[in-house]
Amino acid sequence: MSPVRRVGRVLVAGVAAVLLLGGCANGAVVGATHGGVTARTSTDAPPWPAPTDLTARAEAAGLSNVWGQKLAEHVHTHLTILDGGEPVTVPGNIGHSDRAKFAAQIHTHDTSGIIHVESPTKDTFTLGQFFDEWGVSIGPAHVGGLHGDLTVWIDGRRFFGNPRSIELTNLRQVVLEVTTIGEVPRRPAPFDWPPQYH
Repeated sequence: MSPVRRVGRVLVAGVAAVLLLGGCANGAVVGATHGGVTARTSTDAPPWPAPTDLTARAEAAGLSNVWGQKLAEHVHTHLTILDGGEPVTVPGNIGHSDRAKFAAQIHTHDTSGIIHVESPTKDTFTLGQFFDEWGVSIGPAHVGGLHGDLTVWIDGRRFFGNPRSIELTNLRQVVLEVTTIGEVPRRPAPFDWPPQYH
């Protein structure tokens, strides 16, 4: 292959990579796959609304409708997302609808940030599943389209792994703090659990 043709192919590949990355940086939608089911997840900046297709989002997270079933597990985790110190709303009714009689094993009822885990079987449920169900992309260095440094706190202590792997356990407090690159993160104040959760 001639040097000119080789350079041309490299340029084409480079332009394609830049366009792909540019699309992701500007709120592209990527696929989340769980158990062979793929659903789209957003890399937009917040606000991130609750999903409207509860069944598809639940299946994308490896969950199902357990409405009315006898529970073997019922725990609550609190999630806080901070964008430069400003709280990002976690919507109510992620994975839940009274009208449709739908409740996935992981769901929210309101905008308090309390994630409910209600399952007829004892299983391990993770923050990654919650975000897949919500339809928001999350990984070791990002939350949706928020830009900066991601610091993860669990019960007031730094967590250095992939936030997707964090288990949703009772009265656990998870904070995802996105700060300006190079800014020193500050330990968040503990969540004041309402008395009915103790």
